Amino acid sequence: MPKPRKKKSPRSARGTPVDPGLRRSAEHAALAGVRERQHAGHLAAGRTPPGASAAAPSNGTRRVDESIRNATPAMTEDQKLLSFTPKHSDDFTRTDPWRVMRIMGEFIEGFDKLATVEKGVAFFGSARTSPDDPQYLMAVETARLLAQQGFAIITGAGPGIMEAANKGAQLGGGHSVGCNIELPFEQGSNPYVDTLIDFRYFFVRKTMFIKYSIGYVIFPGGFGTLDELFEALTLIQTGKISQFPVVLFGRHYWAGLLRWIQTRMLTERKISADELDLLVVTDDPKEAADVIAAAWHAQLDETADMVRAAWEDRVDRMKREAKLLGAMARRDH
Repeated sequence: MPKPRKKKSPRSARGTPVDPGLRRSAEHAALAGVRERQHAGHLAAGRTPPGASAAAPSNGTRRVDESIRNATPAMTEDQKLLSFTPKHSDDFTRTDPWRVMRIMGEFIEGFDKLATVEKGVAFFGSARTSPDDPQYLMAVETARLLAQQGFAIITGAGPGIMEAANKGAQLGGGHSVGCNIELPFEQGSNPYVDTLIDFRYFFVRKTMFIKYSIGYVIFPGGFGTLDELFEALTLIQTGKISQFPVVLFGRHYWAGLLRWIQTRMLTERKISADELDLLVVTDDPKEAADVIAAAWHAQLDETADMVRAAWEDRVDRMKREAKLLGAMARRDH
């Protein structure tokens, strides 16, 4: 009688057996990785990372940064909202209804500060991209070209690609916007931001990116970059936004993802072939800027068509009402 096969334990994407302890360890490591990439981006730009001391120890001993070991030194507002916590029915300030007021205030502040941004273009990409990296230089040039055409540049305010885009905005004489997010460590903003807004909640910040952008330029990056990419595609796919260009910069970097989308998602009919046309892939700053500019003009035309159609519908309705009133008047006489 054959021996029963030993049941395999669940594995992570890199083949490691999964359990709650490993998952928590991986979460801590992931957060430490975000912190490290933020710091690496600031260091590559020649700045002391926020929260790091520039001074050497006076007694000659080596200073150990304990904050790296403790990946969650502080509780952010997002964590308070999304994590499980014991209920305190007698403390209203700990409840979700109270947080709604904070969230409303954050939306109001964002809407107020960004109200004058009409032609925003959001840039996303890795925080650790150094100023001598070709992708950094391409981001500067792309943002500069857009700024010269009157577009405002919006980023997450951090180092790397975000810094490059904000720098390009200033070089092109445009408006440079940074939407910073509260993290469990101090991350700071890059020095090329004209308008800086600090957010506690990711979903509020993500709303600002979509609301005040007419398109996205997405450089090589990690999970955060992919998050913004696929949220935009979902909003386009579901008809929430239209004529919204999504430009992937860096053909080599995005090739594997696009190949998977074509060979898996498309082949298994999870998406349609037309949806592949929602993405533009390029290595040329001018081409990226041209795609954004063309989409902006298409948005203007689409808006004009909607206004014209609404006006024509109103005129037709007024004519029908006038005709009906005339018929009623003749009948009364």
